[in-house]
Amino acid sequence: MSSPALTKTVAHLNSRRGLLMLYMAAVVFYWAAMYFYVPTLSSYIKTKTNDLALVGIVMAQYGLWQAVARFPLGIAADWMGRRKPFILAGFALAGLGALWMGLTNSVSGLLVGRALTGFAASVWVLLVVAVNSQFPPEDAVRISALVSGVNSLARMLATSVTGRLNEWGDYPLAFFVAAGTAALAMLAMAGIREPARPPKAPSLGGLGKLITRRDVLVPSLLCAVSQFAIWAAPFTFAPILAKNLGASDDILSLLTSLNIAMVMVGSFATSAVAKRVSSQWIVVFTFAVIALSMGMLTFAHALPLVFIAQICFGLASGIGYSVLMGLSIRDVDETQRATAMGLFQAVYATGMFAGPWLSGILANAIGIQPMFGVVGIACLGAGLLGVQQLAKD
Repeated sequence: MSSPALTKTVAHLNSRRGLLMLYMAAVVFYWAAMYFYVPTLSSYIKTKTNDLALVGIVMAQYGLWQAVARFPLGIAADWMGRRKPFILAGFALAGLGALWMGLTNSVSGLLVGRALTGFAASVWVLLVVAVNSQFPPEDAVRISALVSGVNSLARMLATSVTGRLNEWGDYPLAFFVAAGTAALAMLAMAGIREPARPPKAPSLGGLGKLITRRDVLVPSLLCAVSQFAIWAAPFTFAPILAKNLGASDDILSLLTSLNIAMVMVGSFATSAVAKRVSSQWIVVFTFAVIALSMGMLTFAHALPLVFIAQICFGLASGIGYSVLMGLSIRDVDETQRATAMGLFQAVYATGMFAGPWLSGILANAIGIQPMFGVVGIACLGAGLLGVQQLAKD
């Protein structure tokens, strides 16, 4: 290779490496801002009400507004040929939602703040697509797993200090720290120069074909089922169960951090084996572990079994989410990837919404631990049925 050509190649690689580092910094700050308060959020809501269904409704706002916003957001970004303005707006909402929850003293205020963070989480669609756009399509599963691993690292670091923040400044301090970290995410994103992309006006026919594509829809529905279980247990009612079994805020922080650490392990492991192991078998493994974890919570009478369940949940989440996200965009044209990712994340966000909501109603009716058993069996059955459809592709 001639010297000018070599110089040009090195400059291109360095440019892509710099962009990737800025994107990863934005991912870290963004997800840290979204999770500083999560380990004790459901317990904090419960200090305002004894109604488990209401606790579930507040927690469900996070998934509800993602489900509402993500698909239209993907369409809008492809239509405009711009992702960065939407991402910056999402980071701003992450800070505003956290600040709102830190300043309020009512359940309704917490509901509004959680809804704002749900809108903020919608821009994850565009961050994933933006990073994937730096690599060839055949690397979609590997890069999606890598980004998910960085996401998990940020969440793990944030949740590991929640208990300490609560000790220093009670519950509101974690919300205020989250708001400040969202501002750092905006600074990192501001340093990225977005390349021009031709706007692509959506067509009803094209959207209809995308929505009905089995290779996009089936992974999306499977991820919704897994997220139903994950948001019913590790992030909503497992912390309340742990609190009932005598856990302190530090222990709740550790429980969530271990869960997310295993999400990271699962994501990076998937990135390493994605080309050597059948995606269908990986998804079957995911749902088997989710069902096992639910079973542990159903019969847990002491904290050690809750810890083991949280660890297993994290492993299943990291593995399943990475594979299903990569599959949902692997065969989609670059010009429609944000739309496809918006569909994927909107569909799985319905599980994030329905999990806390329906499990809260069920827990009110039959108790928290029996609820875990019912949800575990239902999700295993739905997951295995979905894998049969995935195998037809």
